[in-house]
Amino acid sequence: MKPDLRLKVLEVYAAVDVAVAAEAPRCDASGRCCRFTEYGHTLFLSQFEADLLLETAPAYTQPVSRDFCPFQAEGLCTARDSRPLGCRIYFCDASYQDKQNAITEVAVAKLKVIADEFDTGWNYAPLHVLLNAAERPSVQLSSASRESRIALDVL
Repeated sequence: MKPDLRLKVLEVYAAVDVAVAAEAPRCDASGRCCRFTEYGHTLFLSQFEADLLLETAPAYTQPVSRDFCPFQAEGLCTARDSRPLGCRIYFCDASYQDKQNAITEVAVAKLKVIADEFDTGWNYAPLHVLLNAAERPSVQLSSASRESRIALDVL
């Protein structure tokens, strides 16, 4: 990733972190935010956010399921510093939902400007789609494990 692109994205993340902190949403540290299917949500991110995430995130097993984040371990995020916008903004706190939506709209608009500025395109997709397409060393499942994981993905 180009250093100036990285810097611009990190500036958006820093502004989001400040905006979220100002709202002080409650976090129960339950890890529900990373168990997507169980709690009825999908983490979307741009390709350049995925690239930034993968620069420092730990290795993960492919294929990645749409059901949960591969970077959650024992209810905690193992990729916290480079986590994407959606992770920075999302909280289960019902009293924060309207503010969450407003912060998201402003931040996504800024990321789209960055995409235009750097001519990256706006490849915006669920986390599992971008991680499965990533060309990065990862742990590959055996065919038996892969079949079990795919069976779970269908459920």
